[in-house]
Amino acid sequence: MKIQSALPLPLRIAGPVLIAILLAFVLLPVVVVTIAAFNEKAILAFPPSAYSLKWFGRVFSYPDFQHGFRASLVITGWSSFLALVIGTGLSIAVKRLDFKGKATLLAILHSPLVVPHFTLGLGLLILVSQASVQRGYGIAILCHVMLVLPFVMRSVYVSMENLDERLEQAAASLGASPRKVLLTVTVPLLAPGLFGGWLFAAIMSFSEFTASLFVTTQDTQTLPVAMYNYVREFADPTLAALSVVYIAVTATVLAFAHYFLGLGKILNIEGH
Repeated sequence: MKIQSALPLPLRIAGPVLIAILLAFVLLPVVVVTIAAFNEKAILAFPPSAYSLKWFGRVFSYPDFQHGFRASLVITGWSSFLALVIGTGLSIAVKRLDFKGKATLLAILHSPLVVPHFTLGLGLLILVSQASVQRGYGIAILCHVMLVLPFVMRSVYVSMENLDERLEQAAASLGASPRKVLLTVTVPLLAPGLFGGWLFAAIMSFSEFTASLFVTTQDTQTLPVAMYNYVREFADPTLAALSVVYIAVTATVLAFAHYFLGLGKILNIEGH
């Protein structure tokens, strides 16, 4: 506080002004897309000459969007669940066990954070093509698990760092079996990290496009892929309306998590 008060007035004002400019720069495209979604004409124009809600109706009635939404729910549900189970087991093993090649294993598991997603999708496509495997839901789910696994592992690992192992040792000394210690002590203490990992894995999986473009088919195409196919054929404000719906739903989910569960606890940025 003393350093801030010693600064000249222009420098103290520059910080908040810079933050406001950056926020405006980030949010301006969202504002433009939101307003353009209400354009009455079948063209993308800003500002609209007349306003209408008909494009929002098309969002919910267009068959490819309906099918893509159902496919996204299936792929997101399974991939986030499997990533949570696998990532939790790997995080516990990495934290509690010392074995040869652990650093290499971690580098491989975290590689989707630095490797472009289209590279993973294209590589998986080549692999399944050479193995003569059909691109069904299983391949898409496998691809999404690989992409979101690092987020789950990171969230659970941070929770493991904050976990007091003496609580587990106390439960074991009182006669609790390893399974009971896991279910009654370890998992409840890791709950914020588990939910945080699952939440962001689900969001990342549902919005994944570049890898999904390679591993999905017409029957398994996700909503982002359906949006891509739509924009290749039409130029009306339907995608703008769908983007507004997507932003609103995502913001609602995050607001719900923050209000009822506390994003600070989920992200492990609050002291316990």
